[in-house]
Amino acid sequence: MTPQDASSFTESLCHRAPVIPVLVVDDLDTAQPLAAALVSGGLTVLEVTLRTPVALSVIREMSQVTGGIVGAGTVLTPEDAENAKAAGAEFAVSPGATDRLLSACEDIGLPILPGAATATEAMMLLERGYSTQKFFPAEASGGAAMLKALASPLPQILFCPTGGIGHDNAHDYLALPNVACVGGSWVAPKDLVQAGKWAGITDLAAAASQLR
Repeated sequence: MTPQDASSFTESLCHRAPVIPVLVVDDLDTAQPLAAALVSGGLTVLEVTLRTPVALSVIREMSQVTGGIVGAGTVLTPEDAENAKAAGAEFAVSPGATDRLLSACEDIGLPILPGAATATEAMMLLERGYSTQKFFPAEASGGAAMLKALASPLPQILFCPTGGIGHDNAHDYLALPNVACVGGSWVAPKDLVQAGKWAGITDLAAAASQLR
């Protein structure tokens, strides 16, 4: 897979809904009902971070939910990418980018949304062919003001900012011409997941799906 093909695919994902849920799932039993609740609310692209022992199994379970597109987040190494694809992940998301990781994803045909936090990092990814990028950590790296500043010299890059974004400030990012969507965890708060309050999560997802 070429970087251009990967960027085209991830760009299409970013345009499906204004928010991509960033999910840290500890309990495998919650995987399918959580995914179903989010998809029912209109958030169909789901990022399962590889931060828990059951993350790969969660990707397998969520991939069975009709209407959802499940990817792996916090993909750091070629091994992470290989394991994620084997588990059924349709895309990968990384907090940054290394040549080794990008090459591995290209070799196995796993579209990746690579992370950048500076103009130099964004330019290096663009030079390689990645025009759709994750901006992380968004709030700590200058927030919407930083992305607004990058829009003029780098209008060909489309971003999915993640990190410190919630319902209250998501619109600041979504109003920018170089932002396709945002990533956030507020649509799946741990207390609702642990309590199995799936209707509440569907309501949060529905509200998030109307942000743009």
